[in-house]
Amino acid sequence: MTSSHRRAGLAVLAFALSGCAALNPSPRGTEERLRAMPTVVPGLERTVTIRWNARQVPYIEAQTDPDLALALGLVHAHLRGAQLAAAKRVVQGRLSELAGSFATEVDHALRILDLGRAAKPILAAMPAESRAWLDAFVEGLNAYQRAAPAPPPEFALLGLRAEPWTAEDLIGIGRLAGADVNWFAYFAILRERGRPDFAEWWRRSRQAGANAAVSFRADSRQSLLNDLLNGFGKSGSNSVAVAPTRSASGGALLANDPHLGLSLPNLWLIAGLRSPSFQIVGLMPPGLPVVAVGCSSHFAWGGTNMRAAASDLFDVSTLPADAITERRTRIARRFWFAAERPLRQSPLGPLISDAGLLGTGAAERLALRWVGHEPSDEITAMLGAARATTPEEFRRSFASFGVSAQNILFADRAGNIGQLMAARLPGRRKLVEPDLVQRPDDPNAAWNGRLGALDLPYSLNLTEGFLASANNRPDTAVPVGFFFSDDERVRRLQQFLAARPRVTVADLIALQTDTLSQDAAQLCRALLDRLEALPGGPGEAAFIARLRGWDGDYAASANGAVAFEALLYHLTLDLFQAERPAELPAQAQQWNYLTEFLIGDIDARPAAAREALLRRAVAAAARDAARFATWGDMHRLKVAHLLSLLPVIGELFVYGDAPAGGSRETAMKTAHDLVRERHAARYGSQTRHISDMSDPDANWFVLYGGNDGWLGSANFADQILLWRAGQYVRMPLTAERVASEFPLLTRLKPARR
Repeated sequence: MTSSHRRAGLAVLAFALSGCAALNPSPRGTEERLRAMPTVVPGLERTVTIRWNARQVPYIEAQTDPDLALALGLVHAHLRGAQLAAAKRVVQGRLSELAGSFATEVDHALRILDLGRAAKPILAAMPAESRAWLDAFVEGLNAYQRAAPAPPPEFALLGLRAEPWTAEDLIGIGRLAGADVNWFAYFAILRERGRPDFAEWWRRSRQAGANAAVSFRADSRQSLLNDLLNGFGKSGSNSVAVAPTRSASGGALLANDPHLGLSLPNLWLIAGLRSPSFQIVGLMPPGLPVVAVGCSSHFAWGGTNMRAAASDLFDVSTLPADAITERRTRIARRFWFAAERPLRQSPLGPLISDAGLLGTGAAERLALRWVGHEPSDEITAMLGAARATTPEEFRRSFASFGVSAQNILFADRAGNIGQLMAARLPGRRKLVEPDLVQRPDDPNAAWNGRLGALDLPYSLNLTEGFLASANNRPDTAVPVGFFFSDDERVRRLQQFLAARPRVTVADLIALQTDTLSQDAAQLCRALLDRLEALPGGPGEAAFIARLRGWDGDYAASANGAVAFEALLYHLTLDLFQAERPAELPAQAQQWNYLTEFLIGDIDARPAAAREALLRRAVAAAARDAARFATWGDMHRLKVAHLLSLLPVIGELFVYGDAPAGGSRETAMKTAHDLVRERHAARYGSQTRHISDMSDPDANWFVLYGGNDGWLGSANFADQILLWRAGQYVRMPLTAERVASEFPLLTRLKPARR
């Protein structure tokens, strides 16, 4: 037996002995879970009422702002205690304390990325009012942790121990949520820099504007790092705003659906807040004391990731030796000895070339310069947005916002709709393009100041009467980035809205569940043209009939989507002479790249080679497609805890799957790679929000999952059926409606002094 096998065996034994409650959690009803909330809370000034609905969604009513923040901390700890503890350890690169030696190189990469680096200067510069709010929230987290009758089941399973929370911890979690989505593309492209044709490959990648969410390929540890950063980060989203002139209700409309990892617990929780300064409902990132997507008394808003190039890579090999500092970091590992790894820092950022897991394969010393390593203040920005009463106040609230860069769409009670760019971007002369890696002495690569929300484009009340954003390339002269989502989603949003003279909430629901891909239909037609032109026809009549009858709709019941995806799989692999997708060059299976280059690459083959390619692909695809009657048979939504990413025991936390509609760039995004087999969507529209500003109670939200992260809770996954059916949880703002729809009460009282 090898040492790795022995360690795995010990891990299994330890999990079995210490974590059986998590492996087989006892059922907990909503009211039983609410009895775990402490009701006497040190630090409170006055009594706070928390109203809950049957899905354990809270509405917190406080008489003072500090009491609201403290109670909010208790609620986050109650609903997502284990998720918060895990996020803290991701930020700090301490996963090996939970998963053992398997995660050593993941931790090394995370410590090099140093997500919490800017925490101390951020807190030092934070306005006193914001810092008081943050500190009260931290006290709420700690108060719950001290008083809770039992830790979450995951604590025993993972060997977690409760640790006091600090404001620095939460800033780090905010930086995790704001990680640069371009890193995934950078690290993938770096692996190709040794190719003889890299210059052409890099040109093609820029031309396609390939999607930044590129999966690591080499091993499960790279996949884990990718899933953690891509899952926690705000990397996708659709958002639309509709003016009253185009709205059936006469009020402005806002709809937003964030795109994140599809594991449970969801990366958002739903909450309502009321205090002297706040009246707001919406989506909150666990561990952050702000509503990031939601509706206040005056505004509704949602963001889509700008895909901005907030980072650059520099070759610092020519810097003098004394410009690079080095220290050693000790990585504690569960079930095994501690490990040491180097952490090197240059004037332009940490040396990511020291992290073998990032797969750079670089002989150079590569430094990562990231805006997120510098101070910015997203908490103050979002608190300001929640209190804003005019469009200009709303816009100015984002002056301190840095990461991750967001296109914010908003609608207000007065009927205004608008869009702003909430970001802190390097003031570059231009995006340097001959190579992904820059030279420190190149003046074009220099960061000359920073551009913020007040420097970047802003629009208000455009004549079209609606706005749409979907991670698409922005129409601006400001150098923003290299990689954006294909324009397909934003075109679909615009066409959908333009076709309706009066948009209803039902229309927005239909839009958020729309599974039509017009680009897939066009690509399918182009492939059919080439197949039907083959001498003697393409053969495989039943397979060709499936393609011919498909209109590009990736509904779960669709028949032709299976045939199209199987054909795409075999054509792409054959073009690159690859045995499996993991052997493809970086970006080659991204949708942007396929729609831009696939047909041209097929047509560029000599006639005989092109015919042979097409016939091989049709024969192989027909065999694969025959196994699946519908797209939903092949394309699934997995119901799985984040713990399913762990080695050895991960499968114990997969609870099932269900047929899924949607695809890579459909409005209802359920992303996948090249596929020919049954697979699970890895990323997508896992949360939805709609607000009709004509009615303060017309706000709806739904999570893929549930609001309570406690394993075994009745509310752990109770919104999945709603999500699949296109249904929502209403979040009203008026006191009367809140009282009637949130009947379960928790009253928090100050501790006696």
